[in-house]
Amino acid sequence: MSFLLDYADVVVIGAGHAGIEAAMASARLGCKTIIFTLSLDKIANMPCNPCIGGTAKGHLVRELDALGGLMGRVADKTTIQSKILNSKRGPAVRSLRAQIDKVNYHLHMKNILELQDNLYIKQDEVIKIDVNNSKVCGVYTKLDAYIKTKAVIVACGTYLKAKTFIGTVSSSSGPDNAPAANMLSCSFKNLNINLRRFKTGTPARVNRKSIDFSKLKIQKGDEKIHSFSFFEKTEIINKIDCYIAYTNSKTHDVILKNLDRSPLYSGDIKGVGPRYCPSIEDKVVRFKDRPRHQIFVEPIGFNTNEIYLQGMSSSLPLDVQISFLKTIEGFENIDIMRPAYAIEYDCCNPTDLYPTLEFKCVGGLYGAGQFNGTSGYEEAAVQGFVAGVNAARKVRNLSAFILTRASSYIGTLIDDLVTKGCTEPYRIMTARSEYRLLLRHDNADRRLSEIGHSIKTLSDEDYGIFCEKQKLIKTLKEGLEKAIIRPTEELNAKLLSLNTSKISFPRKFTDLIKRPELNFDILQEYCEFDCKNLNFEIKEELEIDFKYEEFIKSQQEKLLKFKEMEDEKLPVNIDYENISGLRKEAREKLNAIKPINLGQASRISGVNPADIVVLSVWLNINRNCL
Repeated sequence: MSFLLDYADVVVIGAGHAGIEAAMASARLGCKTIIFTLSLDKIANMPCNPCIGGTAKGHLVRELDALGGLMGRVADKTTIQSKILNSKRGPAVRSLRAQIDKVNYHLHMKNILELQDNLYIKQDEVIKIDVNNSKVCGVYTKLDAYIKTKAVIVACGTYLKAKTFIGTVSSSSGPDNAPAANMLSCSFKNLNINLRRFKTGTPARVNRKSIDFSKLKIQKGDEKIHSFSFFEKTEIINKIDCYIAYTNSKTHDVILKNLDRSPLYSGDIKGVGPRYCPSIEDKVVRFKDRPRHQIFVEPIGFNTNEIYLQGMSSSLPLDVQISFLKTIEGFENIDIMRPAYAIEYDCCNPTDLYPTLEFKCVGGLYGAGQFNGTSGYEEAAVQGFVAGVNAARKVRNLSAFILTRASSYIGTLIDDLVTKGCTEPYRIMTARSEYRLLLRHDNADRRLSEIGHSIKTLSDEDYGIFCEKQKLIKTLKEGLEKAIIRPTEELNAKLLSLNTSKISFPRKFTDLIKRPELNFDILQEYCEFDCKNLNFEIKEELEIDFKYEEFIKSQQEKLLKFKEMEDEKLPVNIDYENISGLRKEAREKLNAIKPINLGQASRISGVNPADIVVLSVWLNINRNCL
């Protein structure tokens, strides 16, 4: 017999990266929020690689920061190495990645949660969601407690009915030998929520003193260090170096000879793994023509000797892991501290969710993070934020909070999930966005801080910092658009040395900056408008705006057509079987997804342009009746 423990406006299940952002957003919006975790020691845990950001993932972190989220700020405080990826390529694909001190990140996040008003942390396991008339009304816990609530956010990561594999040895456990959450899956099935099995994996952690770093390629952090946060500036110092090692033919031979001992190939693992982060045995089998594969050798903290071997996730037995690692140059005396493992877990089908991340079949029930079929801390965090904001707004009877593909990578990620679904763990990439030149990591605050302030997740103080920055950029742009650079012998010698033509008459700064060979730092020395003492991130942002002006305008024109489709709203209670002219497949898919506008309908697999024309005509005829 359960006892009534408490009432909460919002209950969050799980205190990983999704759960933290969900709970913090909800609590900051004035809702009494309870967050449940299996262990307080696993709050904000990084069970896989100890880093934040990366290609497109760094965009997510900066967008989250612009909206008032936590991840970027805490990442800045716990960074041990910072690097811009794709720095030599175009601005659309540049992204910040920071190596993080795993323990310090956990401690910082835990303390922030403990200090937050309206937020209560409980170490217990939610085993059942109580639903009445298709609406959430409470949760039951393993310790026989019952909590009344209006909204529940499921952010249980890879813990749901989790099973880990190391060769033939398997156990019911979550990441890092944590207990699995084995009872909640049954509750979902009773609510007719379909669950699937996905799989992910992690490499071995090895002892630093067992590696011969003289045989590895060093990777240093950037000299100019970027921060994730636009508002809370932390002094970031590169404290460590990372390294690169390589597999070889001997490594591959050991793996191929032992494939029969891998649960991936024996059939013991049933879950679907991530396409873009395969295990080393998958790489060796799928890419037989490659003589070697990269291994990124990354410390997991400043005060520990544990080293993470990114690119070497595996489910092979421990003796095989030792054997293949010792074939790698620099790893001849390798000492494994934590073996690699694969993990299977239950997750939902994200097409069962609205763009608010609320389940279509149960009011007040939200999904976030790996439970929604994604992979990665960053993907989890932004979903948690969106779910937390929407749960709080629903409790307060406010309108839904939805980000579009045109506004952000967050909008792109969620739209992909709820519209197209995923048949394997989803990972964000710059290639997933049609508007990636507009959705750069440097301008995330310009795109989203107004929104964050309007929904009250970005504080007045931070919004003031944003406004001051925009005033400065406006002043600088006006000055630089008028600025003239005059020809001199020194300047022309510099131009010729950079393989670009010299100038014979005064030229505008904005014209010269568009030359691919030139940048802000070169031209500022010859510019009549004083801009030498600017912050380097401001300079980068201005340079991108000027250099890519025509391309940006072109994408903005395409965006107008997109917005027209997004503005054509579709009521979610439409029965598409009653709309004549739609093909059978289109009716089935539209009824399954329940798109909220014509734009979303057009992106559903199985709905073609002719179906969209039919829908558009039907909307025009029935607009006054809807």
